[in-house]
Amino acid sequence: MTYGTFPDWLRYLSLAWIALGGLCALVIAADEIRQPQKMWIMNVVWPVTALFGTFVWLGAYYAWGRNSPVGGHENTKPPFAAMVLKGTSHCGAGCALGDLIAEWGAFIFPVVAVWFGWHTVFAEKTFAVWIPDFLLAFLLGIVFQYFTIKPMRDLSPWQGVIAALKADIASITAWQIGMYGLMAIIQFLWFKPAYGGVAEVASPEFWFAMQLAMLAGFATSYPANWWLIRKGLKEKM
Repeated sequence: MTYGTFPDWLRYLSLAWIALGGLCALVIAADEIRQPQKMWIMNVVWPVTALFGTFVWLGAYYAWGRNSPVGGHENTKPPFAAMVLKGTSHCGAGCALGDLIAEWGAFIFPVVAVWFGWHTVFAEKTFAVWIPDFLLAFLLGIVFQYFTIKPMRDLSPWQGVIAALKADIASITAWQIGMYGLMAIIQFLWFKPAYGGVAEVASPEFWFAMQLAMLAGFATSYPANWWLIRKGLKEKM
């Protein structure tokens, strides 16, 4: 693969946006230490989604996600659109962690990409890595959903797995389609022609692109989550 040479302005913008995501995640995590979420898995969901959602998700956390003392305004029932945002974010946290693990894993151990078709099926390493990306995102997304839906419905472990699969197959698939789509546009239609190659994983430009791609994943997954929640396949949060 050919990696690009990027201008300073893009490098500084990427570093700043990554730092902003990290700062927003730390603010949420610090607040959750003082006031943990009623549902423990949300202590992970909110900081992870802030990594790519930055100040928008920080604002959403304080508007609809914070576990405040009884009687606080945050305990009032949020609008349905906010419930869908929380449900979609729940899916997105699993996808984000899966992508982080898979991308760094394939970077540190390039043989992982070979196992999934690099040099044989795919000339571009990116496309090969998207396969373990999807598999890990799907697995972690189901795990996140399991620890939400099982206690809320008081299900057996097996029933919880089945319910989690029903709730998140469409959601996770829709997220990954949006994420892959924008990532491909940035890497192959912007970075490659403009800067001579794609951004490698160990670069701020790659993770800035991933932050934007995750927002695209949220946009494509939001309608699926709206439908899933309306049909009762996914819990209101």
